[in-house]
Amino acid sequence: MISKVKNAMSTLVGGMMPHGHHQHHGSGNVHHQNCHQDGLPPRFPYGRPEFLDLTPELLQYSTEHASRPVLTLRRDSRLPWRTGYAETINAGKSMLNEDQASCELLYVKKLSEKKQQHHPNSEAWRWKHHSLGMLFCKGDRTTYWGVFDGHAGSGCAIMASKLLHRLIRDRLGDIAHLLENPSTAPPICLAKNGSPYQAEGKKGANAIQDPEEPDAITDPSIRFHTEKAVSLESLIVGIIENSFKQMDELIEKEKVSYAISGGCCALAAIHLMGKLYVANAGDSRAIIIRKKEVIPMSNEFTPESERQRLQYLGFLRPELLGNEFTHLEFPRRIQHKELGKKMLYRDHTMNGWAYKTIVEDDLKFPLIYGEGKKARVMATIGVTRGLGDHDLKVYNSNIYIKPFLSCCPEVMVYDLSKYQHGPNDVLVMGTDGLWDVTTDREVADAVSSFLSCCEPADPVRYTLAAQELLMRSRGVLKERGWRLPNERLGSGDDITCFVIPLSGPAGPET
Repeated sequence: MISKVKNAMSTLVGGMMPHGHHQHHGSGNVHHQNCHQDGLPPRFPYGRPEFLDLTPELLQYSTEHASRPVLTLRRDSRLPWRTGYAETINAGKSMLNEDQASCELLYVKKLSEKKQQHHPNSEAWRWKHHSLGMLFCKGDRTTYWGVFDGHAGSGCAIMASKLLHRLIRDRLGDIAHLLENPSTAPPICLAKNGSPYQAEGKKGANAIQDPEEPDAITDPSIRFHTEKAVSLESLIVGIIENSFKQMDELIEKEKVSYAISGGCCALAAIHLMGKLYVANAGDSRAIIIRKKEVIPMSNEFTPESERQRLQYLGFLRPELLGNEFTHLEFPRRIQHKELGKKMLYRDHTMNGWAYKTIVEDDLKFPLIYGEGKKARVMATIGVTRGLGDHDLKVYNSNIYIKPFLSCCPEVMVYDLSKYQHGPNDVLVMGTDGLWDVTTDREVADAVSSFLSCCEPADPVRYTLAAQELLMRSRGVLKERGWRLPNERLGSGDDITCFVIPLSGPAGPET
């Protein structure tokens, strides 16, 4: 097995085929068995974000690895909030740009009780009407942005870019009656039939219990303290989290009928009721730049940042390791001649290190191997959260990696109403191709400097700022590859970037 893993770490396998088998994002090698799913049509055809409105000729031009053209919005196009956008393809690691993006205006309104009765929890009815671009014709307007960094093919990223926002919108529709009364705490319990239009009797905080009931709580102070207060904000966070899980389940379900290749990191931002909800599953990143200050709005989920979670799962369920891996971490690989000696190690309970006597089991390949951007789970994948990857296995084995990968995002909330935002205050969202060679501080300085030279009313100022950031990370093609001004290597990955003004909607929107 060890020789197999060594081969996996050093060999690139698979052809450069659309929706096919590519080198994994951030890894030396990934093997998706049954990735091609012969005979199955793609769930969605390959393309770039719809808001770019590319002609077939421009779509073909966007795949030029030699020139890596920068794609931006047309000057006569507008996104909500005057959002700026730019993207470019990788330097040759895969045939297609495996990043995807979406920017949508969503309309959230509850169904009437009559329609709710006719269509209770009817997913078929929801999806039948999705072509309208909104579930409801009236209601509270929500803005959504998403970037999806695909790996081992673009199928999963494309599907998530088309459907995740619809899942979030539909789930928000289920609590639209609560959004109408934001000052009121959500009811703890709903009716037995699941209807969101009434709270079930005897279940709320003010419920009156029959003292004759055997489980009745007669002490009011005890009854009060047994009910946890749940805010509307935390309910919205839970809806976003469950929408990510539902998206992951949908990908797995539809793989039976469609070819949906690979997996993707997912980063989404939703503006709702004066707050930004930023949800991240993977290693893409979002930061707020406010008066040149950097406010991180996401954390990256990698084998190193989630070491203890991964090791704990390996400890609890050793069968997932296939008798080929150990959940323990050592500073380096152990040699057979070191059996019986003491070596530094750490497990899921430890932040520090300690010594242990080396036994035969410790010679297995470590669950987490490598350091920094080269760290891998089971020598295969460099991110630990995202969507898809249901078929992902350790190279040349039957060991599935999906159990160690989480589709659950971390959601951070930023209250826009607490601050006065100027035209140069922005939210920057980007795939890791942007951040691999550019720090948060460098991005903030570049954006602030660029926007300070633009007219505040310029309708394309944020798109130009996104283009500036992208070109800084991509660099210029020279004899020794893509280089930054300081001659360091530029990013050879796909790069996708949104620059979103925090001052809110302004100017014409489409």
